[in-house]
Amino acid sequence: MADSHTDNVTWLTQEAYDRLKAELEYLTGPGRTDIAKKIEAAREEGDLRENGGYHAAKEEQGKMEARILQLRQILENAKVGEAPRKEGVVGPGMTVTVRFEDGEELTFLLASREETGAPIDVYSPKSPLGAAINGKKIGEKATFKLPNGRENTVEILLAVPYVGK
Repeated sequence: MADSHTDNVTWLTQEAYDRLKAELEYLTGPGRTDIAKKIEAAREEGDLRENGGYHAAKEEQGKMEARILQLRQILENAKVGEAPRKEGVVGPGMTVTVRFEDGEELTFLLASREETGAPIDVYSPKSPLGAAINGKKIGEKATFKLPNGRENTVEILLAVPYVGK
């Protein structure tokens, strides 16, 4: 079981934190200004019911505001640096190999999806699989719910600190 005080923490590298902070600053500044100009220009074209440019700009505005909320939440709960890691125990920042019941094996990095550039697949600790295996040790099994409602069980084969590219 993960420590309750670290459950909502998103561990980010300094590079990822800086990139997300810059994206948030752009979206809340020039991004909002640009979209407001697009909406105003489309409004001046007349009838809004048949104005595709207006509706497209409003949709773009909605997506941008959703991304702003997502970025704020990530950055609010972010810690820069490496998650505490212990070899043999699954946690954020670990390269994990699991075996499914059908014998298939999967190796991935357990980390925030905002950590881009990893040469292996990245699974979020908040995903169904990530949450189920977090805190488990090599040899232990974990069961998690799939999006279709069925359950799947994996066995932890490997949990080692991720060493980068």
